[in-house]
Amino acid sequence: MTKSINFHAGAAKVDITPSLGTIIGADFLPHYARFIHDSLYAKSLVFKENNITVVIIVVDICIMDTDFMDDVKSRIQATTGIEPKNVLLASNHNHAAGDIINLLGGAADVAYKKKLPDLIVESVKLAKDKLQPAKIASGAVDVPEYVRCRRYLMAEGYEAKNPVTRKNDIVKTNPFGGEDKIIGPAAPTDPELSFLAVKSLDDKWISVLANYSLHYVGDWPDDSITGDYFGEFSKQIQEKLGADEDFVGMMSNGTSGDVNIWDFMNPDRFPKEHYAKTKLIGGDLAQKAYEKIKNLTWESEPIISVKYDELTLNIRKPTPEELEIAKQEFIANDFENLSLKSDMIQRIYNREQLLLNEFPDTSTVGVQAIKIGSLMIGALPGEFFAETGLKLKQEVSSNNYFTISLANSYGGYVPPAHEIDRGGYETWRARSSFLEYHAEEEIREKLAGLIRGF
Repeated sequence: MTKSINFHAGAAKVDITPSLGTIIGADFLPHYARFIHDSLYAKSLVFKENNITVVIIVVDICIMDTDFMDDVKSRIQATTGIEPKNVLLASNHNHAAGDIINLLGGAADVAYKKKLPDLIVESVKLAKDKLQPAKIASGAVDVPEYVRCRRYLMAEGYEAKNPVTRKNDIVKTNPFGGEDKIIGPAAPTDPELSFLAVKSLDDKWISVLANYSLHYVGDWPDDSITGDYFGEFSKQIQEKLGADEDFVGMMSNGTSGDVNIWDFMNPDRFPKEHYAKTKLIGGDLAQKAYEKIKNLTWESEPIISVKYDELTLNIRKPTPEELEIAKQEFIANDFENLSLKSDMIQRIYNREQLLLNEFPDTSTVGVQAIKIGSLMIGALPGEFFAETGLKLKQEVSSNNYFTISLANSYGGYVPPAHEIDRGGYETWRARSSFLEYHAEEEIREKLAGLIRGF
């Protein structure tokens, strides 16, 4: 009697490359696509085990807002029948992609935002159509050389201006021009490159989903569309594995809200040419994953479990006095000729206080945990610091776990409370950093509880 096969997997990608002229990324100033260096994708990896179907989607985009993701999940359910709680939908935080969210000095590209949902849904549909008997393997390798805490403690006399409190912060994010005043990084980083490898039972490659707690590399012109190191990893891991064109390489964003590649202590470490650093880092991560993958143990009948919950959290808003000051300064300064002049940041954050004041008093965010065989994956609703990811790895008591950030809903930057006290860009109250003081702890504990329930 032939044994029934309960576990299936399928993967697909759909081109979502913006057209020339599309607004790019999220930044203090808007940028427009004049060059397309390489293609962008929505990538989906579908798993089915008996009656449970789960999909992990990674989109080449900086940020997706909660309403947008809710709409995409509803369309996925209508098209494929996959329940929203079983969908992990995440941005990889690529800043060289189309912009669909209005934050700081940037702007959402309405036309691109309108066409993107159907492309994401199409990637899920195609992946589901490709379901086949499969097996998985998972693992990790430390790659500490590319992760640098971008928040620094500075020497006495250095003024780290905070445009919201109007005082000096203890911490300075990205201290360009102040390198000689750096004491050292303010927090730890997570060096782990984690991955989930997927093959058919006849050993044909289906996908590799990787996770690394590094922001973007950002060695491209501001007006270029490119996949950054996320895309370079995906391309090079396919080449190293010798996989065919059906293979889908995926790189998700870990807990990297306070981590990037800019090495202020050793600024000449990397090549300076456009895209050279991206190619170097993406390729090296692919090589390190490839070397580990060769010796993995494969699971042919993994069990799938999914847990999802929501939290309603308060929103930090300006006091009446802070709002009035921001309003008067906003009225007194035009926005017609914004440039990187000394008061640009103050102008932008004055505007942010006015807009944030119109937000509702609370925000609801989703927290999700997925178990596939021996691997556990957590999904967090925003940009979290490396400290959060490291604590989760300790709290869930597993050496086979990773966290995907910017998933399922958008809570902005979600720093630990003690980091809010120290200040720095990630903590400045705005539409990009708005959840209550203890939000990180509440969200982290909720996710840890879900994972411990497996």
